[in-house]
Amino acid sequence: MPSWLPLLLGFLTAINPISTDMYLPAFPTIEAGFRTGAGSAQLTLATWFIGLAVGQVTQGSLSDRFGRRGPLIVGTVVYTLASIGCALSPDMGTLALFRGIAAFGASASSVIPRAVVRDIATGLEAARLMSRLILVMGAAPILAPSLGGLLLGVAGWRSIFWVMAGYGALSCLLVWRLLPDTLPVERRLRQGLWGLLRGYRRVVTEPVFLTHALLGSAVMFCVFAYISGAPAIYIEHFGITPGQFAIIFGASAAGFIGGAQLNPMLAARFGSGRVLTAASFAVLGAAALLTLLGWTGWGGIWGVFPPVVLLLTASSLVLPNSAVGALARHGQRAGTASALLGTMQFAVAALGSTAVGLLADGTPRPVTLVILFGGLMTVGLNQLRRRYG
Repeated sequence: MPSWLPLLLGFLTAINPISTDMYLPAFPTIEAGFRTGAGSAQLTLATWFIGLAVGQVTQGSLSDRFGRRGPLIVGTVVYTLASIGCALSPDMGTLALFRGIAAFGASASSVIPRAVVRDIATGLEAARLMSRLILVMGAAPILAPSLGGLLLGVAGWRSIFWVMAGYGALSCLLVWRLLPDTLPVERRLRQGLWGLLRGYRRVVTEPVFLTHALLGSAVMFCVFAYISGAPAIYIEHFGITPGQFAIIFGASAAGFIGGAQLNPMLAARFGSGRVLTAASFAVLGAAALLTLLGWTGWGGIWGVFPPVVLLLTASSLVLPNSAVGALARHGQRAGTASALLGTMQFAVAALGSTAVGLLADGTPRPVTLVILFGGLMTVGLNQLRRRYG
């Protein structure tokens, strides 16, 4: 395996966090520009998650049938063109529509890198590779809001989507020139619609896959509830500038990178199962502390910051280990299993984002309650995972 392959896979996987985090500082500006109400920009985040969820259902089966490179090239082209559509959108509805299309294309970059990891590694080595993907991907939440805030101040919010289009074009070029196809022709699945549906049913009804996938989905619910609510908490409630938001948001995301760096060592020493259990309780503890501080107002903005860092750190331990566990028994259908995993995660993430938008009242309280609900679900689903191994 080339030493640069995990970096390339992480670069591709980062399309998703870049596309969500870069334009977060621009939410109030987009709403003001389109003369829509507070919280309306969260609709574009919800359609993004829906597009990812729908797209991943198809991307996994396509990559199992046609290999990994072709669907990735097509997906990055669709993402690039739709991002240009976002930059040219005349109203919020059009922006939301193009965001959904862009997500459909970007779903290939969410599904297929995980399938590539499963093609070339299993067990602890797969956990190490998955953690390296998350490490590279984790730099996006630190850099993207800062770049988004800079672009917002210099060239307006539309320039953010032009940069996304450029990232998509570069991703397409890198896949075309560098990515080897890790699924040989003889291992590709050639089946009709009914065979495809049977494959999905076989994966989704397998208890180990289902419990691990649901656990990861509960954590995604928490993470993206925070992401969608962060602009309202920091910019609108606490009154900080988009530039300051980028710094605080990026600093809190540093916990995500720290956890990803620790995960291979922790998994090797204690086993993935124990890491999942400890991290699940840490997610709930962070959610409970965040709820307490969000409702009482103790500490102000600096009261919110520490539990968010803990939440993201614990999440970066759950996500790679739950993904490896979900894919472990499905080497022949790695693309299909990865697609179902991603669909479940981002469908649940869309629910978290939507709930935050519907409950928004200008304070951190609704966001903290949604995250607390996700934390409770995380611990409950981890107990269910332990029952099936």
